Amino acid sequence: MSILNAVAALGQAWFKLVQDLGSFALLLLGIVRRSAVIWRRPRLIAAQVHFLGNHSLAIIVVAGLFVGLVLGLQGYYTLRRYGSEEALGLLVALALVRELGPVISALLFAGRAGTSLTAEIGLMKAGEQLAALETMAVDPIARVLGPRFYGGLIAVPLLATLFSAVGVLGGWLVGVVLIGVDPGAFWSQMSGGVDFWDDVVNGVIKSLVFGVAVTQIALMQGYGARPTPEGVARATTLTVVVGSLAVLGLDFVLTALMFGEL
Repeated sequence: MSILNAVAALGQAWFKLVQDLGSFALLLLGIVRRSAVIWRRPRLIAAQVHFLGNHSLAIIVVAGLFVGLVLGLQGYYTLRRYGSEEALGLLVALALVRELGPVISALLFAGRAGTSLTAEIGLMKAGEQLAALETMAVDPIARVLGPRFYGGLIAVPLLATLFSAVGVLGGWLVGVVLIGVDPGAFWSQMSGGVDFWDDVVNGVIKSLVFGVAVTQIALMQGYGARPTPEGVARATTLTVVVGSLAVLGLDFVLTALMFGEL
């Protein structure tokens, strides 16, 4: 019986996963189909970009600075073993632009702005505001979810760019100002080794994909939350967990496609 129970539990988990993926795809398709209606009111999208980006700005800047400081310190001690301290700027820039900038920005966005989106939508559902919009013949997907989706899609790449820029500044502070790496070598190695299309553009594509995933997960959890305090709290927790795992999984797939041999 224990084996049968395990098989049944595995089947239920697989069925729940397929069901969630279907709900994710259907909601995303619904938002995309209403894109023309959503973009007719760009002020709503601009307000969401300001709301989501501004609320995440402080943690992005602070985290980017400290990540750059740590990268500069660890990178210097590693490169010094091989007499390549001049390549510190290249190491810091590639690590931030390719990986750490998009990934950490998306994780912080999920924990800060994603939970805010889920709680906001969940409370609107619990307060029957979404039902009231439907009663007045207003589509809640186009009026409520759509602007927030596109706001997150725009905000995440901007935050990732800012994270990488501040991180490079942190690496420069440690390597050049504190340790004494030659500033000319620091910047020349960076400018000569970082390719715009292979590194910068691929990093932006990553952040766009992460923005779609995290924002859509946050909206789906809020839109599908039970209209109770416990349901909203559970949906908010799931936003962080599922969003973070989705970012890490997508990062592996995108890195393998962009920089690997797959």
